Amino acid sequence: MATRSLILRHGDARDAASIDTVMAAAFDPRYGEAWTRSQCLGVLAMPGVHLTLAFIDDRPAGFSLTRAIAGEAELLLLAVAPGFRRTGVGGALLRGVIADCQSRDVTILHLEVRADNDAVALYEANGFAKVGERRGYYRGRDGRHYDAHTYSRPI
Repeated sequence: MATRSLILRHGDARDAASIDTVMAAAFDPRYGEAWTRSQCLGVLAMPGVHLTLAFIDDRPAGFSLTRAIAGEAELLLLAVAPGFRRTGVGGALLRGVIADCQSRDVTILHLEVRADNDAVALYEANGFAKVGERRGYYRGRDGRHYDAHTYSRPI
């Protein structure tokens, strides 16, 4: 089997098509977690927002979107396309977010995740601790509600 090449690079609004490709594949619509293109573009226009894209063999494999302000940051989205899960893409993106936070003098990083999302294990393995819960935060396509957990990690 050939070695796959993982490349991380900074992105901006010109990368909307790559974000859309990963978003459509990564987020199951039954949970109501995916953002629209206009939501992503709106956030990308804000100060302190940082987009990192992951590519494997020139194919969009994942991305992370963070916002930092006043010494704190929030991981707004971390998405990995299903075909690239459990290959190190999510971990590489998360380590990149943490390194970026360090370079921007961020002291704490927050995130929110659906309570039963498999990504919880990745976050906990990288020093995040649960600090809160939002009952019924996500609303799925079928109208069912899903809890969100808030996690934080010192930088």
